[in-house]
Amino acid sequence: MTTPSRPVLGLNRITKRFAGLTANDAVTLHLDKGEILALLGENGAGKTTLMNILFGHYTADEGEVIVNGAVLPSGQPRAAIKAGVGMVHQHFTLAANLTVLENIIIGSEPLWRLDSRRAEARARIADIADRFGLPVNPDARVGDLSVGERQRVEIVKALYREAQILILDEPTAVLARQEAERLFATLRGMTAGGLSFIFISHKLHEVMAASDRVVVLRGGKVVAERKTAATNPAELAELMVGRQVARPSRAAHPTGKPVVEAKGLSVDERGKRELDAVEFQVCEGEILGIVGVSGNGQAILGRALSGLARPSAGSLTLQGTDISLLTPRELIRLGLGRIPEDRHAEGMVGELAVWENAVLERLHEPTFSRRGFVRRSAARAFAAELIGRFDIRGATPETRTRLLSGGNMQKLILGRNLAARPRFLLANQPTRGLDEGAIAAVHAELLAAREQGAAILLITEDLDEATALSDRIQAIVKGRLSRPIPSIRADARTLGLMMAGVWEAHDAV
Repeated sequence: MTTPSRPVLGLNRITKRFAGLTANDAVTLHLDKGEILALLGENGAGKTTLMNILFGHYTADEGEVIVNGAVLPSGQPRAAIKAGVGMVHQHFTLAANLTVLENIIIGSEPLWRLDSRRAEARARIADIADRFGLPVNPDARVGDLSVGERQRVEIVKALYREAQILILDEPTAVLARQEAERLFATLRGMTAGGLSFIFISHKLHEVMAASDRVVVLRGGKVVAERKTAATNPAELAELMVGRQVARPSRAAHPTGKPVVEAKGLSVDERGKRELDAVEFQVCEGEILGIVGVSGNGQAILGRALSGLARPSAGSLTLQGTDISLLTPRELIRLGLGRIPEDRHAEGMVGELAVWENAVLERLHEPTFSRRGFVRRSAARAFAAELIGRFDIRGATPETRTRLLSGGNMQKLILGRNLAARPRFLLANQPTRGLDEGAIAAVHAELLAAREQGAAILLITEDLDEATALSDRIQAIVKGRLSRPIPSIRADARTLGLMMAGVWEAHDAV
């Protein structure tokens, strides 16, 4: 374990308010040179707000940020970068219409030097990607990348700028465990050279493995600080939520008839086969887990099931009805519920109020509309019900959805879907970015929906989540699916081999 030497960063009594809500309340903490500090807290506890103040995206109402003994000017990201502070954002800040190379070098080089520095930048990017185990294609258009691939680009971009203090806001939310372990091992090596890190994570095994010290926020205040070696995941989870947390367990449950079936399903996009003759079946009262490293076809599978991508071969049915050519609206009316991979681009409209997003996919129902007019009182009452049932923090029916934390947005999406009692629920990374208490609540809701007869397809990169919730599990590798195995056989070694594409040729479908 690295021994910290001198403080390189201090946050002194930082307070930030939004429309009467105190997001940070006199928060004080420090970061030592060569230290990895983990920042924990529930969704909406104020972690990301605090880091945005540090990086200059927000201006604190009170308090100051001190870097290497100098007070940092408020609200100036350029000043933070100049002082050696870098940030990997939880929500991507990449330009979708530019290449990976262009996204990384823009802002770090004068515009008139971009062309002349491309070869050098390409070499540096390749070196960083190789050393950190974060493969990126410099020529790929960011808009064509999966969520996991975009997260890798964000991390490479921050490392490219040679920050001395690096803020990592949920940096591994879309990385496989092996990738995350390699990343943190590399960061640990970098601390020997004097670099310092703050990382926000809800994955307690990462906190225990990677950090030197842990600071816990709750309700915008610092409620605890621990040396990592002197604590444990159970204590940290309890400190985060203020109570003991236990994830629910899956009980044996009979399954019914097939609800969704795919046979030889293939999808071609941009001249490339993205899904290759995949086959699966999800029955009433069953959770089928799909696991794999990000970028192996999960995104296109989710899009095909949501009506956003057209199959080029094979069949896709919902309770015997061919749905391969149906629109998202038609699928929702047939009983599809969906938790999309990208909650910002596909799950919510940030500028709309919470109540508007709550009923956005249910306006065809007479409960929420009549003669073309929205029944606002019913919609607001429904939103208030969701806020209470799913503990959506910092929200009222009138709150602009973009003001919610990522985790609370996710709970809103989950709530509006489960309240509709879907026949088939596509749960694509349903707990990404959620805290331990919220994960336990989401798992309980998914298992309750299973017991009520819903057919659930769970796409996840969290192997613990897959084995805890799924009745059967399949692995997706380069657009192909393995045959399913019962979750009782799905130990870490077996799933690891499946995700690496190691299965018998006659078992590949």
